[in-house]
Amino acid sequence: MDKVRFRAGFPEKIGGWTKLGSKSFLGSCRALHSWRTIALNTYLGVGTSDKYYIEEGQGYYDITPIRAATAAGGAVFAATNGQSTVTITDADHGAVAGDFVTFSGAAPLGGVIVANILNQEYKINAVVNANSYTITAREVNTVADITVDGVYTPVAKVANGSDSGNGGGSVVATYQINNGLNTSVFGNGWGAGTWGRGTWGSAATIDTKTDTLRLWSHDNFGEDLIISVYNGGLFYWDASTPSPLTTRAVALGSLAGASNAPTIAAKVIVSDVDRHVIAFGCNPLGSATQDPLLIRFSDQENVADWTPTTTNTAGDLTVGSGSRIITAIETRQQILVFTDTSLHAMQYLGPPFTFGISMISENVTIISPNATMAIEDSVFWMGKNEFYSYSGAVQKLPCTVKDYVFSDFNSDQEEKVFAAANTAFSEVWWFYPSSTSDTVDRYVVYNYVQNVWYYGTLTRGAWIDRGVEDFPIAAGADGYLYYHESGFDDGSTAPATGISAHIESSQFDIGDGNNFSFVSKIIPDVTFRNSTAAAPSVTFTMKARNFPGGNFQQDDDEAVTKSASVPVEQYTNQVFVRLRGRSMALRVESSETGMGWRLGSPRMEVRQDGRR
Repeated sequence: MDKVRFRAGFPEKIGGWTKLGSKSFLGSCRALHSWRTIALNTYLGVGTSDKYYIEEGQGYYDITPIRAATAAGGAVFAATNGQSTVTITDADHGAVAGDFVTFSGAAPLGGVIVANILNQEYKINAVVNANSYTITAREVNTVADITVDGVYTPVAKVANGSDSGNGGGSVVATYQINNGLNTSVFGNGWGAGTWGRGTWGSAATIDTKTDTLRLWSHDNFGEDLIISVYNGGLFYWDASTPSPLTTRAVALGSLAGASNAPTIAAKVIVSDVDRHVIAFGCNPLGSATQDPLLIRFSDQENVADWTPTTTNTAGDLTVGSGSRIITAIETRQQILVFTDTSLHAMQYLGPPFTFGISMISENVTIISPNATMAIEDSVFWMGKNEFYSYSGAVQKLPCTVKDYVFSDFNSDQEEKVFAAANTAFSEVWWFYPSSTSDTVDRYVVYNYVQNVWYYGTLTRGAWIDRGVEDFPIAAGADGYLYYHESGFDDGSTAPATGISAHIESSQFDIGDGNNFSFVSKIIPDVTFRNSTAAAPSVTFTMKARNFPGGNFQQDDDEAVTKSASVPVEQYTNQVFVRLRGRSMALRVESSETGMGWRLGSPRMEVRQDGRR
C-alpha cells in the first residue's frame, strides 16, 4: 500500500497537501512548534539545520541566536581581481562551513566591492584555517529574498583590480551559532566533524558518530519561547518586545537576573502545571561540562534563576540508569524521561524536593530523540526493532508491518526518525529513512483506535498536529511547509499533481491452492465522496500466479468510474475480467488529480477451474 489509510475498517486514500505560502526556509527542518500570543499573533517556530525561524503571515523571520561578535577592526577582507571569492581573516573565528555571518562598519575595497556589498549577511563557503574563511561577494539583498526553493542563491559580484582594500579598521563580524549536521556522519578522518574538533589535522581515535544531527527542542514560557539545540545551548525569545520578529533569541544565561542557567542540554521542557523550566542532560551547577544523566530545573515561574536556595524551588536530579538521556516528553500526569536503556517517570512533588523521579522500565529503547509522541495520557514511541506504548505500564505494540519497516531501514540515519500525531484520524505516524536513503522517505502509521498499521512513502522532516492551525503542518525537503489533509493532491508542484495511491490485497485461493481459480467478474464497492475531479475513477487490477513466491503471470485491469450522483452515488455496475491461476490478488489504485476514494466490500465471481 501507499498513501492509503484505514478508517472504520475500510481503506481510503489519504488527504493531500498544499503549500503554506510561497516563501521557503534554509536547511532541513526537523522541529515545528506553534502557539498564539496574548495579542493573538499566531507564530510557528521552525528549527532547521541552518537556522531557527519564526513563521508568521507566510513569512520566515530569522531569530537564530548570535554566537560571537568581533571588536571593531577584528575582521579583514581580501579580494582577488576577476573573482567573487573574498577571504576574511579573523583570529580564532570558530566558524564552520555553512555558518552565517553579518558584517558591519566595512569601508569599500576600492572598486566593484563597495561598502553595502560587504555590510550584509553572508553564508561562509569554506574554512581555510582557524583564522580565515571565504565568502562569495554578492549583490545587496536580504538572505530571505535570496532563499529560493530552500536554497541560498546569491548573485555574485566579481572584484576588479581596484578592489585592493581591506575594509578598514571598523569592521565588525557578527556570527550566528554554528550550523548543525544535516546528515549523521561516521568516520575518523578529515571532514568527519566540525572545524575545531581536536587539534589541526587530528583524527578521532575510534570510528563513531563525530557530531550530532542538528535537532531542536522548544517550548513556551507564557507567550515567549525557550529553544534548545540538541546537546547544545539554551536560548530565549521574547515575543512581547516592540519588534519581536526582528529580534534574535538570546542565550538563557544572558537574561536579566540569570543565575547559573544551563549552557548545554539535550532537551528543554516547560512543565505545564508548575511552570518550571527543565533541562535534561545538561551541565551541572558551576561546571561547563555536560552530564548526560543530569536533570536541572529553574525556580518556579522564573526562567532565569537556576541556583538552588532555601527560598526557591530550583534544583536537580540524576537519572540512575543508562548512560545518557535521549529525550523527555510531557503527559498530563508526568514527564517521561528516556535514556538509552531505560524509561523513568518524573513527577512534581512540591516542597522541599520539588520533583521526584522513579524507574518505570528497564531494557527499553528509543531510536531517536524525536521518535516519541504523547496523546492524552498515552505515549507511543519507536524503539530499536520494536514499537512501544505507555499508559501506566510499558507495552510492546504488536506490529503487523514490523519486518517491512526494520528490514529496510537506514540505521546510520536513525536520529532523523520522528513521530507525528494526526489526531483527526486517531493516528501516530513515524517517518524514517529507508535503507538506500540518507533522508526520511517513508512512514509507518499506527491507528490507536482501530489497532491497525499501514505504511507508505513520503519525504518529510517535521510535523505538527492541527490545533492552532486547522490542518497538520509538515516540512518538506524542498524548503517549504505544507498543510496536510488539505484537498486530494500533491501541492508541491504548480499546478498541483495527482497523488499515486494504491492498496493491494494478500493472495487468496481455492482449496489451499490445489485448484485453479477462474475470475470472470468484479462488482466494485467504492465511493468518491467529495472528489473534485469531473469523472473520478480508480483502477481495479486482478493478478494471478501459479506458484507460491513466483511472479504474477497475468493481470487484468479495468477502470471503475462514478456514473451518477443522485439520488445516491452510482458506479459501474460490474467489471468483466478473464483471469486464471492458483492464487489471486486484487489491487486498487489512482493517480489523477481531484481524486478521493474509499473502498468498501467489492465482490467477485470466482469458480473452480481445471488443473491443466
